[in-house]
Amino acid sequence: MLGIIVQANIFEVLKLINGKKIVVVLPAYNAEKTLEATVRELPELVDETILVDDFSTDATVAMARRLNLSVIEHERNRGYGGNQKTCYRAALDRGADVVVMTHPDYQYSPLLVTAMASMVAYGVYDLSLGSRILGGGALRGGMPRYKYVANRALTAFQNVVMGASLSEYHTGYRAFSRELLDALPLDRNSEDFVFDNQMLAQAILYGARIGEISCPTRYFPEASSINLRRSTIYGLGVLKTALQFRMAKWGVSRNEIFRFDRRPPGLLSTARAASAMGPSGMGRG
Repeated sequence: MLGIIVQANIFEVLKLINGKKIVVVLPAYNAEKTLEATVRELPELVDETILVDDFSTDATVAMARRLNLSVIEHERNRGYGGNQKTCYRAALDRGADVVVMTHPDYQYSPLLVTAMASMVAYGVYDLSLGSRILGGGALRGGMPRYKYVANRALTAFQNVVMGASLSEYHTGYRAFSRELLDALPLDRNSEDFVFDNQMLAQAILYGARIGEISCPTRYFPEASSINLRRSTIYGLGVLKTALQFRMAKWGVSRNEIFRFDRRPPGLLSTARAASAMGPSGMGRG
């Protein structure tokens, strides 16, 4: 009888995620103080949680192992973008159908993993974003006002140039289909913070279906946050990426990050995919 109940419970979980393998990836750097709170709120439907440690100087790795996470350690600090590259490759190598990326600093609510993964697992979207702007909770959650103003200004510029009509382009909470991750040339992206924005620009140019969900945010001393200088560098990188996107869209020039090597079957319509790939099936130069 117990075996039947267990099987029934497993079946119910599988039904919730449409039979897809859900993997959460955590790009970590000095996340010892916030990691446990993040992991404790991950839903049970997550099949595996992978933490990639970017050469932390605290006990992040020891904490991750105590929490029974799959741990990958970088032998040197590669940066936020380099960390994510390892995250996505590891998740795909482990057979993930849906990959959810969130930060282990407890800034975003892990309770929303179910909703975000479901948006992708059921084929409604190829990419879902946890937006801090939808619902108007960013400032209430403690986002510094200068970051909020910069977020809104950059997003307005990107919506004009890139035309995706998103509420924000700068969230670190995302869920991807396997097909989309396989299609994007992520290794060509920066290893710094602008990686996030380049990745999103690639997805938009490729024709990915993108959905957003309102996500509360928490800013507190232990949560990671880049300083004003790094924020300025990031902002300039965002502007550059948007302009490179527009040049690629017009066919004037195509930066290497927008050269797609292949199209995954069934992700895009033939017409949209052919346009993104270029006349030879490869990215246009």
